[in-house]
Amino acid sequence: MTDTARIFGSFGMQSQGISPPSAPCIMLIFGASGDLTKRLLVPALYNLACDGLLSDNFAVLGAARRPLTTETFREHMSSDDQGIRKFHTRKTFDEAAWNTLSSRLHYVPNKPDDVADYNVLREQVARLDAQYQAGGNILFYFATSPSLFGMLCDNLHLAGFKEGPGWKRIIVEKPFGSDLESARRLNEAILAKWDENQIYRVDHYLGKETVQNLLAFRFSNGMFEPLWNKNFVDNIQFNVCEEVDVGMRGGYYDNSGVLRDMMQNHMFQMLAYLCMEPPSSFKADAIRNEKANLLNSVRIYTEEEVPDNFVRGQYGPSFNSDGTVKPGYRDTAEVNPQSNTETFAAGKLHIDNWRWEGVPIYLRSGKALWKRGTEIVVEFKKAPQALFRDTPVDKLASNRLVFHIQPHQGIELLFQAKVPGPLLGLQNVDMRFSYGDAFNASR
Repeated sequence: MTDTARIFGSFGMQSQGISPPSAPCIMLIFGASGDLTKRLLVPALYNLACDGLLSDNFAVLGAARRPLTTETFREHMSSDDQGIRKFHTRKTFDEAAWNTLSSRLHYVPNKPDDVADYNVLREQVARLDAQYQAGGNILFYFATSPSLFGMLCDNLHLAGFKEGPGWKRIIVEKPFGSDLESARRLNEAILAKWDENQIYRVDHYLGKETVQNLLAFRFSNGMFEPLWNKNFVDNIQFNVCEEVDVGMRGGYYDNSGVLRDMMQNHMFQMLAYLCMEPPSSFKADAIRNEKANLLNSVRIYTEEEVPDNFVRGQYGPSFNSDGTVKPGYRDTAEVNPQSNTETFAAGKLHIDNWRWEGVPIYLRSGKALWKRGTEIVVEFKKAPQALFRDTPVDKLASNRLVFHIQPHQGIELLFQAKVPGPLLGLQNVDMRFSYGDAFNASR
């Protein structure tokens, strides 16, 4: 399963934007003392709490090697400098919502390779299940290294977590292996003890509002979908630019690079949403099938064709605004001084189907670039120039539809309009939609 919206409960495109609270459950987070939990998972749960989307019968049990208590875990997640107040993304902090959520955070030390610890885990989950009346529903979130996924699945099964009333669901995030062979091995290890319908492979990029809006924009507006093909679209560009460098993630990044870290997952997911055929419904299987059909249509280059269609690069030393030297990638801690791992990549794809044949798809992504921003640009074919041959207009510009994913969320349509005055002059203008302005968004 790949649809994040069905993890907690039912999912539907709500015409009024109203969603029911999630189903009762105990969320068991492995790796709960780590970066992913405090920076992303807990802030995401806080957002759900602020929006009234968490069930009253919901609680979190954190598990990790660190010898924390429930009290110190809550303090860790609440701290001003390293907790929710630093990492939440809403315009204002909702103290009441956080107090409610934090009172439902619990913790138990756990060593992933110690089978006895899983019996303690099961006792704690049973206690919380009774306290919160969660009906036996358990959500296992693996916020750990993928190397531990198989071990966690085995030990949870040995401890009897698969048995009993209610549903049991496992969430794993990318990186899901480093290549096809390792991904298959990892998949086999997980499915050895758990069923396919219990596994949720998540790409967190699909949780972004503007990425989710790609489907709504395409299939709820009759004026755009007729243009969404090779007859009207000249090219499509996906740009994911990061201003920050690798920082403290040198060890991880040197084994992945931007192609594995960004392109083959996040950018291909956006590509699938933007270019796939309409699904029969918004159910997970229907969307997944159309995404798979689209990705199967992406042209596979031969080894000789790759250099003509893709380039790789790596940032070197530079200067900060105060004149101090900013180290290059090879000077980063835990990075091989002779590393050829790419921190920038750009390429051109082709989708060999009836809708997109002949339309080039450009991908660009990198770290330590001049600005931060993620956007998708749909560039339409130019209007015929003949009508403007005897006018001051030298060249017509292309119309562009731009989806701004981050940091500013919105959609922009660029077109040409006549400049006021007696002569026929054209100027590029735009129409903009902003999430914050349109919805008075709190985040």
